[in-house]
Amino acid sequence: MNTPYPIRPDVLAMEPYSPGLSIDEIRARFGLDSVIKMASNENPAGVSPVVRKVLCEHAAYAFRYAQSGNPELVAALGRHHGMDKGHFIPGNGSDEIIDLLLRVCPTPGRHNVVASRPSFSMYRIQSRLCGLEFRDVPLRADFSFDWQGLADAVDANTALLFITTPDNPSGYCPPVAETAAFARSLPDSCLLVVDEAYMDFCRRPEERSLLPRFDEFPNLVVLRTFSKAYGLAGLRLGYGIMPLPLAEAMRRAHMPFSVNILAEKAGIAALADSVFHEYTVRTVDQGRRWLAEELAALGCRVHPSQANFLMFELPPGCAVNARGVFEKLLSRGLIIRPLASYSLPEHLRVSVGTKEENRRFIELLREALA
Repeated sequence: MNTPYPIRPDVLAMEPYSPGLSIDEIRARFGLDSVIKMASNENPAGVSPVVRKVLCEHAAYAFRYAQSGNPELVAALGRHHGMDKGHFIPGNGSDEIIDLLLRVCPTPGRHNVVASRPSFSMYRIQSRLCGLEFRDVPLRADFSFDWQGLADAVDANTALLFITTPDNPSGYCPPVAETAAFARSLPDSCLLVVDEAYMDFCRRPEERSLLPRFDEFPNLVVLRTFSKAYGLAGLRLGYGIMPLPLAEAMRRAHMPFSVNILAEKAGIAALADSVFHEYTVRTVDQGRRWLAEELAALGCRVHPSQANFLMFELPPGCAVNARGVFEKLLSRGLIIRPLASYSLPEHLRVSVGTKEENRRFIELLREALA
């Protein structure tokens, strides 16, 4: 790419983030009246009625800036988790917190970042955008974490190590004892960033999450999001929970007003609406069980998941490959996620939908396999 202005060569060499296809995109491509999207791990229950009401009540204030630092939201998060509000940094999705951690903590040319492979691509993309060495360690064959391999990749210059629990795209989630033991093994100079975007969907989160044991680890950061269990993906709202000195440094570098006023009000309302949250978790748990059984009945290999999605492989000897099945479903107005961008070309991922969406997916998949 030739331009009269400079563009960093390492940026031009980067692989961009690969998002799921949109409903409007597929509707226009195939001339369809309706499209079902089960590709981006969105909330099958939609948006809480309580949150919708709050958004309508505050829509007239969209011309105002949010209060700097979102103190009302931060206070609500502190109450929700029973922690000092100083530990919380809200962001424009948890992606912004990932980006900010990579800008605030490591020094380009000196520090490195470690994660598993495959994993959420924003760890790699933002590390390289910040000019940092990125080291990735392959997962085991069963998609569990190679704790020893991760430990071996860490040296005196490792600033951050990312893990996702439950992991994406497999849905694997280690017992908290494993994660805690690994956290203790890291040098104090290395931040362990545990991305718990899908933790709400674990059947027993208290046996999986490090957050209840936050005070045991001085170098722990936990990421959470409102995009999944709270149904606010379109408003872009997430947060990080971190040691107080790091939180203070993050506030110094945080872009002002990155969380808009409607997202802040929606987040506060979502935290208070326990009925919707419980309904979402129950819906996902029931749908995940049903989909796993139906996929297995079709001969697919289904990987155990604690998230709101399932990763699966087609039956052995299937006449059509994963890409072919994805395209067939797409032409019938149903979007799932092919995983070639995760270097898993024969794997597919489907988000848990409503009962009707789940049934339609199995119906169309059965046709595609036939």
